[in-house]
Amino acid sequence: MSSIPCNPTGKYQPEKTIGVPALYVWPPRPLAALKYLVFDMLFPWGYLYIGLAFVSWYYLTPPLAAMAEVHPGWIAQIWLRNAALLTLVAGGLYWWLYLRRGQGRKHKYHDKWPATGNKMFLWGNQVWDNVFWSIVSGVTICTAYEAFTIWIYANDFLILPTIAEHPVYFLVCVWGVFFWGFFHFYCVHRFMHWQPVYEIVHERHHRNVNTGPWTGISMHPFEHVLYFSVFIPFWFLPVHPVIIVLLSLFMSIGPAPSHSGFNFVEIKGMRFFAGDWFHQLHHQYFNFNYGNTPAPMDKLFGSWHDGSRDSLLAQKQRKRDRRRQAA
Repeated sequence: MSSIPCNPTGKYQPEKTIGVPALYVWPPRPLAALKYLVFDMLFPWGYLYIGLAFVSWYYLTPPLAAMAEVHPGWIAQIWLRNAALLTLVAGGLYWWLYLRRGQGRKHKYHDKWPATGNKMFLWGNQVWDNVFWSIVSGVTICTAYEAFTIWIYANDFLILPTIAEHPVYFLVCVWGVFFWGFFHFYCVHRFMHWQPVYEIVHERHHRNVNTGPWTGISMHPFEHVLYFSVFIPFWFLPVHPVIIVLLSLFMSIGPAPSHSGFNFVEIKGMRFFAGDWFHQLHHQYFNFNYGNTPAPMDKLFGSWHDGSRDSLLAQKQRKRDRRRQAA
């Protein structure tokens, strides 16, 4: 396979093709795997979500006892918190990258800016369409799942394990949130590409070939219902509520930087990863890279595109072979 990246949608392309994380290579590389777990996978966005989860639970969420009864007041507070934090991250990225254009097209995957005057989007505006579906449908359905999950703990249906008494279990759960989120996303997303479901539901998200920060959870409501079903195992598995909030933030806010449309964000000489080229390639070609690199299910099932021209040609041949077999 060629190791030369190929990005046909713009002048910018990442310097390297996409490899399998060190966590999965053979023979094992323990130090590289540890570096991946602690730094590569979580910095900077994962640590931001972890920090926000603590702040959100202890300062922006009603007391657990107050949530024992279903009441619009505390549910609305959680909705407002989730909407505000999504707006802070997605809106902040959009302001810097698209409104202020703080770094121009530097590190931008696609050579065009978001669409306007396109009737496939609400009000003919891609950004406002994305904001509407993210806030009105996405945040609402995410909040419903989160509120129900916390209600379970408030009513002592599950025993709440404290961080002080179970610190190792808490740390395992922190990493578990990310890996479970990635695996769940692959399963739901792969189902979304079943043709009948794609045409009715997932096509709405894929109207965004040229993605932006608000594209992340801009989906059909039915897709939101399945996407945020990631909470369901925690109706039976006892965890600290910070873990529940972390899951909520990771699944709702996490797609904002990964869909930002830029490989890096640069601010005052600082540079950090924003986009996810692996997923950007999915938005360009649709039929591979259904998951994420930290849970490389695409590698396991043969739908991994590493960003090189040879890999693209191989995936296209794979698609043609499958069509012939189905005929």
